[in-house]
Amino acid sequence: MTPEELIAEHTVYSCVMGSRAFGLATEGSDTDVRGIYLAPTRLFWRFEKPPTHIEGPADEQFSWELERFCELALRANPNILECLHSPLVEQLDDTGRELLSLRGAFLSRRAHETFARYALGQRKKLDADVRQHGAPRWKHAMHLLRLLMSCRDLLRTGVLTIDVGAEREPLLAVKRGEVSWTQVESWMARLTAESDEAASASPLPPEPDRARVADFLYRVRRASALKADAYDEVVQRVVPGGALGQ
Repeated sequence: MTPEELIAEHTVYSCVMGSRAFGLATEGSDTDVRGIYLAPTRLFWRFEKPPTHIEGPADEQFSWELERFCELALRANPNILECLHSPLVEQLDDTGRELLSLRGAFLSRRAHETFARYALGQRKKLDADVRQHGAPRWKHAMHLLRLLMSCRDLLRTGVLTIDVGAEREPLLAVKRGEVSWTQVESWMARLTAESDEAASASPLPPEPDRARVADFLYRVRRASALKADAYDEVVQRVVPGGALGQ
């Protein structure tokens, strides 16, 4: 089965991410599509396993196999968690609906560490740009601020909100370079401190509900295997000419 067939025939969930999901789209913004596909169980019974992720087939499109996606979500990967909470859902089947119903099972205080670690990596890149060019890449600075806001609010409320809402215009001002780097640094420092403070009293559990997610994966894999067995049984009963045997 080709990657294109996996995406076309086995996608359980897809959404729009990036600026359009964050409420930060402007004229000319890309449409970033992210998806999850459920590789048929029978494909895992071979030496060559199905891919854990697929880039494409469309421009700005990227998908994960369901198990890989769940693994990353349980680790509180920021990009993965945000994908589960996009307000712009494009495709959804019954498996995808059940996955969305499990969104809370993936959330935990681990997000404080993972979001902060990701933010630190992005900050180092911005600092390097400032040293080399005298200014950061303002679009990247905007998105780092957005991430820090998201982390703080998640830790405070236990809810991951994607759309920036009333912060749209202040953030777009950063993107346009209308806010000094000194002010942006101060804003980042404040958001980081607020996240650290929120972490100590967060309503989130210390760890994600791994058992609940594991049960979900087991059931969908089993259902896929049983579906394949039923199909094979029908095929074996087909007689020449296409009629089913009695």
